[in-house]
Amino acid sequence: MKGKLIIVSAPSGSGKSTIVNWLMQEHPELNLYFSISCTSRAPRGEERDGVEYFFLTPEAFKEKIANDEFLEYEEVYENRFYGTLKAQVERQREAGQNVVFDVDVKGGVNIKKHYGEKALSLFIQPPSIAELRRRLEGRGTDTQEAIEQRLAKAEYELTFAPQFDRVVVNDDLETAKQETFQIISGFLK
Repeated sequence: MKGKLIIVSAPSGSGKSTIVNWLMQEHPELNLYFSISCTSRAPRGEERDGVEYFFLTPEAFKEKIANDEFLEYEEVYENRFYGTLKAQVERQREAGQNVVFDVDVKGGVNIKKHYGEKALSLFIQPPSIAELRRRLEGRGTDTQEAIEQRLAKAEYELTFAPQFDRVVVNDDLETAKQETFQIISGFLK
């Protein structure tokens, strides 16, 4: 049986990656696998081609864009691309994997448009911008300028929430994990 598609998007600091990683580790019965994206950046640390990403040159990436091979892509910085190949998603679906997309809001909306009812789109929302600020500052990983940029982007991204099938407000991580699990379980049945 073909796998289904689960799109998860959120502003930075909303807990999206924490929730997705928990689902994948604690609920193997869901048969969830990350979509393997492409990037034009060099591998970092122990990253391997075809495992974490498919590593392409900027030229090869642009060629795939020209050939309409991506479900979604973004040029984050000049010649620094990230994207999801249609053929890779189909390979994973044919293998029976339920494919999880951990993508930005625009990418999430584009994938949902492409797949329609075959995909479930989830938006993980912080309880407020003030709480998001507290979380980002609490991480201690960003400069104040970077935090302000993330918050401005988050305010913009929050306007996309109505375009998603379901919105999970993460004001309590355990509750948000359980709610996300229930929504995904229902979709996969």
